[in-house]
Amino acid sequence: MIVCVCNNISDREIRQAAELGISSIAELRKELGVGTMCGTCVSYAREVLHEHIDSKTTVTEVRRLPQAA
Repeated sequence: MIVCVCNNISDREIRQAAELGISSIAELRKELGVGTMCGTCVSYAREVLHEHIDSKTTVTEVRRLPQAA
């Protein structure tokens, strides 16, 4: 779905940018041009970005469970 109509930026492109390390609207603005025209898209772009970042699970510890006899 198109998030930024002015610059034709999709939610998929925002998620791909997050995968490449983009983590803020300022970075999205600089790298993709999100919100540089009318600015209407900024709140939804922020939502897409943060939802994608928050959906990533990082494993920090693995515990072995005791084997049943």
